[in-house]
Amino acid sequence: MLPDLLGALAAAGSIGVVYLAMAARVVKQYERGVLFRLGRLAGDVRTPGLTLVIPFVDRLHKVNMQIVTMPIPAQEGITRDNVTVRVDAVVYFRVVDAASALVKVEDYKFAVSQMAQTSLRSIIGKSDLDDLLSNREKLNQGLELMIDSPAVGWGIQVDRVEIKDVSLPDTMKRSMARQAEADRERRARIINADAELQASRKLAEAAQQMSDQPAALQLRLLQTVMAVSAEKNSTLVLPIPVELLHFLERGNQPPARSGDGGQRDTAALTETRAEQPTPDGDAGARSG
Repeated sequence: MLPDLLGALAAAGSIGVVYLAMAARVVKQYERGVLFRLGRLAGDVRTPGLTLVIPFVDRLHKVNMQIVTMPIPAQEGITRDNVTVRVDAVVYFRVVDAASALVKVEDYKFAVSQMAQTSLRSIIGKSDLDDLLSNREKLNQGLELMIDSPAVGWGIQVDRVEIKDVSLPDTMKRSMARQAEADRERRARIINADAELQASRKLAEAAQQMSDQPAALQLRLLQTVMAVSAEKNSTLVLPIPVELLHFLERGNQPPARSGDGGQRDTAALTETRAEQPTPDGDAGARSG
């Protein structure tokens, strides 16, 4: 009798151990457990730690609650200003309602991926090329809102969406490079013109100051000579005033002599008289 009782107790203990081994489940800290009993959602979501289920009746699904980083495949589209671009992005999301993520959508990761691709193509068609290149923060916010709106009903929260890269055709890259080069050249010309304007104003002020003080011009002349002579060379520069050159030019011209002028005037007068016919001469010619 006693051996049979001990055998029964041993068998019951073994069955209990096996039952506990089959019923025990461990939910990790970053997971939540969703329990289905005979196919129906049963009870609340199981928190991290040890939990028990009914073997062959309950089925526990563990849902990862960590932030998922999902790259969005590159999408090709035409912007609002008719430029063909290829844009890829990345979306960060996490599950906030484990039961809804399992019950309301078949595969929440695939659903978020497809929604992100569709939203990215829509953003490309609504944006200009300049916005894609320089105003990405606003586009990221719009893309996040478009993905997050349907994902809320699935128990998904989109934390952030970032546009990674914008690929342009080679012809567009060359055109943008030429535009940037032309813009830099324009700014360089404006800066040079501004510098010339400021320099001309300063030179005009200096000329006005030197015209009011003639000694300043002489001092400047001496400073120039000292600066040239300070260098070790065999060339000596001596500035000559322009007024002196004009004076020397006038001095080299020969003066007009009054005697020569009188002789030239007398010869011209004699030649003129010789050309005019006289009445006496005509009468003598007719008599002859």
